[in-house]
Amino acid sequence: MSADNSPTPPARTRIALLGTGPWARSTHAPAIAAHPGTGLAGVWGRRTEAAAELAGAYDAPAYTGEEGLAELLAGADAVAIALPPDVQAPLAVRAAEAGCHLLLDKPVATTPTVAREVAAAVEAARVASVVFCTLRFAPATAAWIAEQAERGGWFTARAQWLAPLFAPGSTHAYASPWRKEKGALWDVGPHALSVLIPVLGDVTAVTAAPGPNGTAHLVLRHTSGASATATLGLGAPPAAGGVEIALYGEHGTAEPPRWGESAVAYGAALDALLEAARTGRPHPCDARFGARLTEILSEAEAQLA
Repeated sequence: MSADNSPTPPARTRIALLGTGPWARSTHAPAIAAHPGTGLAGVWGRRTEAAAELAGAYDAPAYTGEEGLAELLAGADAVAIALPPDVQAPLAVRAAEAGCHLLLDKPVATTPTVAREVAAAVEAARVASVVFCTLRFAPATAAWIAEQAERGGWFTARAQWLAPLFAPGSTHAYASPWRKEKGALWDVGPHALSVLIPVLGDVTAVTAAPGPNGTAHLVLRHTSGASATATLGLGAPPAAGGVEIALYGEHGTAEPPRWGESAVAYGAALDALLEAARTGRPHPCDARFGARLTEILSEAEAQLA
């Protein structure tokens, strides 16, 4: 076939990246740039220098300020957000109103009212949305979650997610101010729930108790009748850090496989967003699910106060 008769390759979805922090640099930007169906429309940041540095690494334009944000949204098909939740939420509403599909970070917001506003904006604009919870999209763990949900028969479960971000003397790159303020409940709680809920069903009751150095202990009841516990901490001693998840039931015990690089999981989330945008079928981990996570975590937070 001659060059003149070659089929035209499908246009890439133009994705605007909002945020320039560690996650944007290590996960969001490289995954968007590497995905065969997406291209980086530009990078918006609250600091001009940071936006220029990250955008320059991918030969993309940099934007800042209100005018820059409006210009970027006008030229984008979708928006990926890598910002603290209470900064993310109003920008997500604005992006949806501009007709952009949304790839959101967890949690969507830290109050149910605001999280529901994001979900309502998505529904009103008829755009697709996906909330990125790493284990829900990492290929190995996503397949495991689907398999265990199909098997059923689970009696109880436990999730333990401990990290040393705020252990004494820590200088961890992800020890951001919002994580310090909101703690493990809001940072890693969505990860635990994103595994437990699709397997055991929605949460019907939650009881929360505080532990040392900001650790939160949750006891959950699910629609399937199963119960689960979650221990969430960002101030654990480095030697105690790690993630453990286990299901217990008719089939014995099941534990998920290890997952790989976060950028690979983010690529799968991009796949999910593109599919939802193409078909019009909502993804199970969409803005409505993100709002539900916020409702559960808010109830737990009130008990920890």
